[in-house]
Amino acid sequence: MTPTVVTGTPRAAAEDVRALGWHGVATVHEAMGREGLLDPSFRPIYPGTPLAGTAVTVLCPPGDNLMIHVAVEQCRDGDVLVVATTSPCTDGLFGELLATSLRARGVRGLVIGAGVRDVGALTAMDFPVWSTAVSAQGAVKARAGSVNVPIVIGGRLVRPGDVVVADEDGVVTVPRTRATEVAAAARARAEREERTRAALADGRLGLDRYELRPLLERLGVRYVPYTVDEDDR
Repeated sequence: MTPTVVTGTPRAAAEDVRALGWHGVATVHEAMGREGLLDPSFRPIYPGTPLAGTAVTVLCPPGDNLMIHVAVEQCRDGDVLVVATTSPCTDGLFGELLATSLRARGVRGLVIGAGVRDVGALTAMDFPVWSTAVSAQGAVKARAGSVNVPIVIGGRLVRPGDVVVADEDGVVTVPRTRATEVAAAARARAEREERTRAALADGRLGLDRYELRPLLERLGVRYVPYTVDEDDR
């Protein structure tokens, strides 16, 4: 691929981003038909700060963060930087100084299929990061990559402007063109779950709430009374 920086990319609507972020990763993943979830190796570097925003995508050579610096210029308020590398990399491609630059442009956080460093400083400044590694090994700035092109990260195709939702359960992405649809499906799912939560709190069994007894019968599950055997005597 020729090194490319795409400017002026469209983003998902802010109201859809807010709705999807409010529902969280698990609900969004289920509402989208169990799609969009990144590999579970992506973990938050510190707990307790969920993330939702629109993707600015970056493709870097391993060990090189030049294109992350290039991407900063393309970021705007409400974005999430999503960084993949062209081959596996655990080097710390991102740290406090880049986070400071992104924060100044209103970027909400980072999802990166590589390493980060300065974890203590990133935690103190409350800049959310989901990464696959933590490493003090720094990066060079020598080779070109691309910004705002489709990338594959965590087994998922992500396009610029897609919605990124992350929390302690992982990271899910929603195509920009499906954001409104999935937000509505997530809301409907959340309403069903609230009714189920009330029923379970009132003592109803999941077996009955989810109508699972016919399934057990079809699967040949038998209930048999306990009988005393020789080992119990």
